[in-house]
Amino acid sequence: MQTTENKNQIKIGNVVINSKVSLAPLAGITDFVLRQLIREYSSTCLLTTEMLSSEALVQRPDANIAYTNGKEEPAAFQIEGHKPDLMARSAKILEDRATIIDINMGCPIKKIVNGNDGCSLMKNPQLAKDIVVAVKESVKIPVTCKFRLGWSSDTKNFVEFAQLMQEAGVSAVTVHGRTRSQMYAGTADWNEISKLKGEIDIPYFANGDIISPETAKECLEISKADGVAIGRASMGDLSIIHRIEKYLNEDILIPEPTLEEKIKMLKKHLDFQISFRGEETGIKFFRKFYPTYIRNIRGGGEYRHRLVTELNYNNIVSILNEIVANAGNE
Repeated sequence: MQTTENKNQIKIGNVVINSKVSLAPLAGITDFVLRQLIREYSSTCLLTTEMLSSEALVQRPDANIAYTNGKEEPAAFQIEGHKPDLMARSAKILEDRATIIDINMGCPIKKIVNGNDGCSLMKNPQLAKDIVVAVKESVKIPVTCKFRLGWSSDTKNFVEFAQLMQEAGVSAVTVHGRTRSQMYAGTADWNEISKLKGEIDIPYFANGDIISPETAKECLEISKADGVAIGRASMGDLSIIHRIEKYLNEDILIPEPTLEEKIKMLKKHLDFQISFRGEETGIKFFRKFYPTYIRNIRGGGEYRHRLVTELNYNNIVSILNEIVANAGNE
């Protein structure tokens, strides 16, 4: 594998990542705000943006859809699409702000695959290769891609697909341990991902169902991957990547944040969204995050309903304080 001598580093092209952990892209989730907050906990992980439409970037290159403050490095900016020329042009637009360009070939969402983007590219490997070649020719920074085991259980072509992507010029791949047909149901198959070992000469990250430092370590052992990509577990716990890094690097297991600590994270996250998007838009945008911060608490359903229907900031803070106070009285 193309790794450095330091076991806690991964070399992606000419870029050295001083971590075995990356933030996986999540549409509408891994925005500038979440990435910045995770960076406060981890200075070394590879951050990845949410999926960025190549067509939108080309049509509105000055729009705010790929905002960064230049302090996110190392950061991969992920693009999606199926037209090699547009993908190349969008990558060029992002080159000055990105450490790495990542190509989405794994999104299973219907509106994405129906447009021949995302995981549908696994059904058209030649087009996927053409996209990588075009993007590689347009930028001087490393190019990576993310995909799944295949379109369905009968068409698991991820090993051959990874080999083709390496041939096209990618410097690393991330594999989600499910097929497109599974969407996010069932269990991510880390054993399947291990079939990549020895089949490609570039680093690969394993993704799917990694929810703690312990599962991250287990995934690395089973998948034989160079690193892990953390997606949904980053929602509701800004410290998850840092805690995983600490466990993998130093065998130190930092406990999961307490409810009180998670509520503090939630408030900081909400305040940042409001600062970034404005109060009304920020509060509405944040609704998707409430369940992840307060999952598995007594009365969680009622609290979630109150929070997602509340638009007054002071009332939201009151509800959050109530959650902490009631937890302390149990």
